[in-house]
Amino acid sequence: MEIIEGIYKRKSIRKFKNEPVKREDIIECLKAACQAPSPKHQQNWHFVVIQNKELIAQIAKVVEERHQEIAACAEDEKVQEKFMKLMKYYTLFKNAPVLVVVYAKPYFMIEEKILKSNKAKQEIIEALKSTQSAAQAIGAAVENFLLTAMQLGYGTCYMTGPAHAKKEVENLIGTVSEEYELMSMIAMGVPVEELPAKPERLELEQVVDFID
Repeated sequence: MEIIEGIYKRKSIRKFKNEPVKREDIIECLKAACQAPSPKHQQNWHFVVIQNKELIAQIAKVVEERHQEIAACAEDEKVQEKFMKLMKYYTLFKNAPVLVVVYAKPYFMIEEKILKSNKAKQEIIEALKSTQSAAQAIGAAVENFLLTAMQLGYGTCYMTGPAHAKKEVENLIGTVSEEYELMSMIAMGVPVEELPAKPERLELEQVVDFID
């Protein structure tokens, strides 16, 4: 499949068949992820691949519990109800044969070190860090993973919502390294046949400006 064709065909898959995913295919996706562009070549990503159904169920449970805790904080019942409706999207990975938990380590910016040593104002440093280079690297790596998985015949769903329970999830998985922090998750499996259409995207005119 051509890259451009794959970009247009890719969509989030939230229902999977009860079929295993080949280890070699997962590795192929991870290899592609690690070829993503990386600011200052820091390659700040780390992936934990989980196929243990019991552990996946435990992760879904702590995400659900955290979701309920946050919902209980809402004073407006309509807001609480709206948030609770998102639960099924935050825990859809519980029925996926593969769950990939994506971590990132802090992104080192020499510019920040220089500015701090010169006692620059905090607002200047915050403006520098607002590009969120660490997160951008993770997003690029995940996109490579998703496109490769689709080419190999698998469906995926990229999720950041479950990260509201990141500490609980990290405790279940065990420490990857103290410097790494959970960023997102990828549910992966063979998609079911009956799937909804890909949602429409905003028109180009709404998101693009040309300066000639």
